[in-house]
Amino acid sequence: MSSISEAISQRMTLGYLTERYGFDLVPPFAANVTITSLANDLDSVTPGSLYIPGATVAAGAVSQAAQRGAYAALLPHAMKSVLPEPEIPVLFAEPTAQQLGKLAADIAGAPSETLAIFAVVGTDRQTIGADVQMLAQFLHMLGNPVGVLNANDSSSLERFLDLEYPVDILTVQRVLSVCAEDGAAAVIIAMDDATLQPDALQSVAVDVVGCDGVTGPADGEALVDGTCERYGCPVDRNTHVVFRTEESDALAVQADVERDEIRPLSLAISCVLAAGVRKNSIRSALRVSRELH
Repeated sequence: MSSISEAISQRMTLGYLTERYGFDLVPPFAANVTITSLANDLDSVTPGSLYIPGATVAAGAVSQAAQRGAYAALLPHAMKSVLPEPEIPVLFAEPTAQQLGKLAADIAGAPSETLAIFAVVGTDRQTIGADVQMLAQFLHMLGNPVGVLNANDSSSLERFLDLEYPVDILTVQRVLSVCAEDGAAAVIIAMDDATLQPDALQSVAVDVVGCDGVTGPADGEALVDGTCERYGCPVDRNTHVVFRTEESDALAVQADVERDEIRPLSLAISCVLAAGVRKNSIRSALRVSRELH
């Protein structure tokens, strides 16, 4: 995770965190201490970090975080008696997944608000992987710089991102911030357990969810609702949920692609249509693809 700490772009004080999230600060006079990044393990701690181990840890871990440059730690209340005189300021709290998501998004500069976020849901890992790859290729064909969050194959434009999977809340926000800084217009996320931990997409504004591998919209909607709830991004009125259609299938058939690529291409077409891409632009991209082949 330290490999993408460059993405953290915002600064905030401990006093701001106590007011916004209700955390308890010790000592109270440390309210003006400013943090510049988040770290949930010692290897990720850099000068200015807020160390968030996520559970009760040995007092020595907090000391090590301080030695590595952490400006503060976020610990459960149960550790108050273990740290009578902490070396660095401590926020005591039991933050919810929603709070961690908001905190991570805040300090990363809310990157999902500046990107078009596509998420792919499916019945198996192979289907999801094929759909993610095809959607990335098609968006690129349409002239969009793309980032991908997909187990063992994540990237920001042409840059490979070396991550530990499944990724957590903090890593997702860091990846989105890297993609935004690199100039990506869109990011595609594989919604499966190999890629994401539960609640990893808290505070990620997903614009389009593409669903594949189901027999009908009713089954698909149930799959999408359950998957989005698992990963922390419930579907709302701003989310477009799409499936393959007769129209997208017909457009995909017109492209010069292998037979097993028609299905993922059809879903990619449905996704970009939902994102507002015009049919004429899609037909032009498919025509160029045929000419290149």
